[in-house]
Amino acid sequence: MWHTAILAQWNPLFTFIPIESQIEKFQDDYYEAISKCHGVGNSDVFIKFMLEQIDQYLKELAAQAASADEQLNEPVKKMLALMEPGVPYTARAIMEKLSLKSRETFRKHYMNPALDLSLVHRTLPDKPQSRNQRYVKN
Repeated sequence: MWHTAILAQWNPLFTFIPIESQIEKFQDDYYEAISKCHGVGNSDVFIKFMLEQIDQYLKELAAQAASADEQLNEPVKKMLALMEPGVPYTARAIMEKLSLKSRETFRKHYMNPALDLSLVHRTLPDKPQSRNQRYVKN
């Protein structure tokens, strides 16, 4: 936890990077790096190890993000591009912006995939058919 606390003081982004979990995967290497530092009298080996772990985590995160983006079909991408985050939209308003007439096409190719991927949420999740239902981009 101290790793995250120190790095988060420098840049708050590190609050969201699970450094301890990454270190746990390579615990033997972690202790070996600390041991080498004690032997040579400086922290170079440990710093290099930590930077490599952060780099590895960020590469994994980037690969996951790229994979998620590839899963998005063009209709969902198009719908998300016209929605502002945090703004509630009716299905009809979104359909009009997309120039769609068929509710079935809208649900099947646009809204349901976006809901399934948690890219959009309903304002009334317990009442999906409500006339007061709105959709918000996450």
